[in-house]
Amino acid sequence: MPIPVIDFSKLNGEERAATMAQIANGCEEWGFFQLVNHGIPLDLLRRVEKVSSTCYKVEREQEFFENSTPVKQLNELVERKSGEKLENIDWEDVFLLSDDYEWPQKTPGFKETMIEYRSELKKLAEKLMEVMDENLGIPKGYIKKVLNGKDGEKAFFGTKVSHYPPCPHPEMVNGLRAHTDAGGIILLFQDDEVDGLEILKDGKWIDVQPVPNSIVINTGDQIEVLSNGRYKSVWHRVNAKLNGTRRSIASFYNPSYNATIAPATELVEKENEEVNQLGYPKFVFGDYMSVYTEQKFLPKEPRFQAVRAVNSKP
Repeated sequence: MPIPVIDFSKLNGEERAATMAQIANGCEEWGFFQLVNHGIPLDLLRRVEKVSSTCYKVEREQEFFENSTPVKQLNELVERKSGEKLENIDWEDVFLLSDDYEWPQKTPGFKETMIEYRSELKKLAEKLMEVMDENLGIPKGYIKKVLNGKDGEKAFFGTKVSHYPPCPHPEMVNGLRAHTDAGGIILLFQDDEVDGLEILKDGKWIDVQPVPNSIVINTGDQIEVLSNGRYKSVWHRVNAKLNGTRRSIASFYNPSYNATIAPATELVEKENEEVNQLGYPKFVFGDYMSVYTEQKFLPKEPRFQAVRAVNSKP
């Protein structure tokens, strides 16, 4: 059962209504879907592939295999021959890009290419937010406005550049442990040859099949809250693989830390507006992240309860 693949260019033609419905279904029933013909130039995607792979080979790969904690812990576990699995670490090389971080220096064209890519991706995220606004029946620009917070603050747009190297014992470690994403909208440019990403749907793990030139979209915990549960933030994971290095470039359009998150008023029954005791809490995103940092690989529902408790204190 493949996850939905949606032609985003059809939003502008006679098939707009059908495309809107497909996106709504992807958000409501899956929490994941793939966009093709999304408007990001294919030559830019090729350059992103090239600079990210080169960066990993030149600046990251040797360090991972010689000095990283996952490699050291896996080797120790293999020597013990205990039959156990590493449960609290991921077989992943990863670094974060944002406007405030230092960028890799040794790969020609890396920064210029990724700045251009991030700019295009951010525009795609904001187009998607407007589609979600329309599908939910809330004012145009609502989701973007909430994520950006008040007093001139800006939403956080970060990019996580990950590589999952070949693992000699993939049965003994996770590529990336199962979790839901904390933030708003996530846009993933994944490897089109090496698979491994799975989502949990109806109690079963399902492959997110590689589709060339697609951008994988998933909705995070904050979109689930803003939509009052209509849109789903779902469990996903990456399996370690014996062969092949999987490239994964995930960008996150997240709220500013001081943004107030709550279900949109239009989506909450009137008598339940103020406190929303039966559903999702109202909270500051920074408080949620304080909880998420400690509980990322645990169910999200206790996180919602924890921030409810924080914000209900006198």
